[in-house]
Amino acid sequence: MKTEEFLKTAVATPGVTGNEGAVAQFIAEAFRPYVDEVSISPLQCVIAHKKGKGPKVIICAHLDEIGMMVSKIEEDGSLRLERVGGVDPRVLPGMRVRVYAKDETLLGVVGATPPHLLKEADRKNNYTFETLFVDLGMSADRVRAKVRVGDTVCFEARYAELKNNRVATKTVDDRGCVAIMLEAVKRMQDMRHEADLYFVATCQEEIGCYGAMVSSFALDPDFAVAFDVCHADTPGAPQGSTQKITSLVSSKGPFLNRCLEEKMEAVAKENGVELQIAVDQRRTGTDADTITVTRAGIPTVLLSLPIKYMHTNVELFDMHALKEGGRLLAHYLAQVQESWEDELWI
Repeated sequence: MKTEEFLKTAVATPGVTGNEGAVAQFIAEAFRPYVDEVSISPLQCVIAHKKGKGPKVIICAHLDEIGMMVSKIEEDGSLRLERVGGVDPRVLPGMRVRVYAKDETLLGVVGATPPHLLKEADRKNNYTFETLFVDLGMSADRVRAKVRVGDTVCFEARYAELKNNRVATKTVDDRGCVAIMLEAVKRMQDMRHEADLYFVATCQEEIGCYGAMVSSFALDPDFAVAFDVCHADTPGAPQGSTQKITSLVSSKGPFLNRCLEEKMEAVAKENGVELQIAVDQRRTGTDADTITVTRAGIPTVLLSLPIKYMHTNVELFDMHALKEGGRLLAHYLAQVQESWEDELWI
């Protein structure tokens, strides 16, 4: 399966935090031809094991997505929502959504009271979840027969291929980074490696990195590579808070291992892969934070894919940067040796 085909299906498959089963099954099947064994954990993490006799390495990118759930059914049948993860209600008006009801998936639109019908003071306020609703175009009785409070609501997936290798779609955070792992493991079919590799698509990152916590505890790796997204250059963004969209970013900070960072930078230079550098003064807000402090501590390096418009249904990224990330990861993992374990603590 080509990386573009994988990603197009992956972002469209529902997987809001806590309900990742469908996308976990899809990702497991995508990895299966390239690894020795694949399993899905009780929390819906996908673990793809490519066996080796050297150090145990866990490579993580989360498969869950932000979304919503039905919090109330109004008298007219419209649905009220509550967020699951970091959904900003200001991006929702006018959006098409999918409601995953008991027996079918329903298309709805997010609406709000028209500004013509609002008082002048109310027109000055931003949208909140209390002012928005989903209209399914159905009678109240039919809605109540199909929809339950707690049902999952997803952004509708549209995969827009733009100019200059750019793609805009939902859930690049973080299935774009799962695609980087898949790109790497495909490349490694023609490469030798010593390390014992566990590619893990983690669940529940958007509400607390719980999948990374349980997976890294269970696997007890010697060290880890974590992937997530960061902000690409955007007009009006604070200076120093964004990166060029054209290449991956390696983070430096107190939660991350300097030796692994230097080795990643050396591999990138050796293979002609552009790699940007960013600084995280404290926590990174990614799976890396949790992995680092699991058990007695797991040395971890963090790579990020820059995207525009994070946590919307038009997250925009550079496909060349994504594929170069896969190439970098493959070469990095192929170079892992037993001697690295001693170097980590020098």
